[in-house]
Amino acid sequence: MRLMVYSHDAFGLGNIRRMLAICQYLLKVFPKVSILVVSGSPVLHSLRLPAGLDYIKLPCMGRDEAGDMSAKYLGSKMEDTVKLRSDLILTATMNFQPDAFLVDKKPDGLQGELKSTIKFLKAHLPQTKLVLLLRDILDRAEVTIAQWQRHDYYRTLETLYDQAWVVGTPEVFDLCREYQFSEALVRKTHFCGYILRERGLKSRSQLRQTLGIKPDESLVLVTPGGGGDGYRLVDTYLRGLATFPQRQLKSVIISGPEMSVAQRTEILQRSAGNPDIWVEEFTDDLMSYMDAADVVVAMGGYNTIGEILTLRKKAIVIPRTQPVLEQWIRAQRMAQLGAFKTICPDRLTPELLMESVFDELCCNHSTPLQPGLEMNALPRIAQLLTGLLYGSSPVSAYSPLDSPKFTLEVSVK
Repeated sequence: MRLMVYSHDAFGLGNIRRMLAICQYLLKVFPKVSILVVSGSPVLHSLRLPAGLDYIKLPCMGRDEAGDMSAKYLGSKMEDTVKLRSDLILTATMNFQPDAFLVDKKPDGLQGELKSTIKFLKAHLPQTKLVLLLRDILDRAEVTIAQWQRHDYYRTLETLYDQAWVVGTPEVFDLCREYQFSEALVRKTHFCGYILRERGLKSRSQLRQTLGIKPDESLVLVTPGGGGDGYRLVDTYLRGLATFPQRQLKSVIISGPEMSVAQRTEILQRSAGNPDIWVEEFTDDLMSYMDAADVVVAMGGYNTIGEILTLRKKAIVIPRTQPVLEQWIRAQRMAQLGAFKTICPDRLTPELLMESVFDELCCNHSTPLQPGLEMNALPRIAQLLTGLLYGSSPVSAYSPLDSPKFTLEVSVK
């Protein structure tokens, strides 16, 4: 079996980490599968890649906090970079000839860069199955609907794709209803649940021993994901620590590889000389650090939340609200289910953050996995892929038609 995976990755680490988790599981389930990933992630080479998977690195595209796109490193115009990426994807597809093509999030790719590849597949490799992978939440309904109408995504998905797989549950967010999928699209859409993450390379006790954490000491992990917009979270936490010098805490801060050099340097300078604070730029073993921590302070990206849910870890989630409200919606809905605590970024202060951390440290219980937070995405994806390629009936445990509605306030100042 030959599987090709597309992950555009214009901002952050979320897309590529999610796709690699799926690939790693499929390689275990299908020993003879060969997977080719095409991605613009600037940190792809730093991630642990399993045997059986190789990748083609696309020129990077960047997205600022306002959502504006540009070539990240090349001195070329954006349209020239998009054409280069498009040609690379098409050439790889023509030569690899995949049995299935898994596309992340955008039906025709970033800036339409998959259009020529999809046209080629339909004309010359019609047996190739085309699947769109969607995370649980894209953005506010009105924003997403307008975007999908503007880019003709509804028609593209309905006429060119075989299926859409949602790594989420309708109990948290009914993507089909929220984004007004047609009946034809609903029939193509399968809710798979959330992705259960693999345990880290080190046990909780091993890493705490490495860090010198005593059994009676508390460890807080601060992780802003990729870090591109994570400075405020780390800065607020450091200022909060200074506000409560009498409370002894051990802290690990992982700034993220996309935080600017100037911001990372400032964080390192402010933490220098404090033996209770460790600062790292990046780790490919975040699960070990999260497992070792007593409380996690994080932003609300899909992968980070999946790791918190997998470990049932006590957490304070401060989601981003720009340029999309995806993290904010996810954080509120999961907080309603009792999965973790969340703070609106407009209310975030050093005092409130530290009070929340200390409150969680005082709770002598782990966070139970709540109804609606099914974590079986990976086996269901393998099952769906088997059904597509070999004709067995795909099983989807979730119907996108009958799910509860949540009351959600999405206005953010």
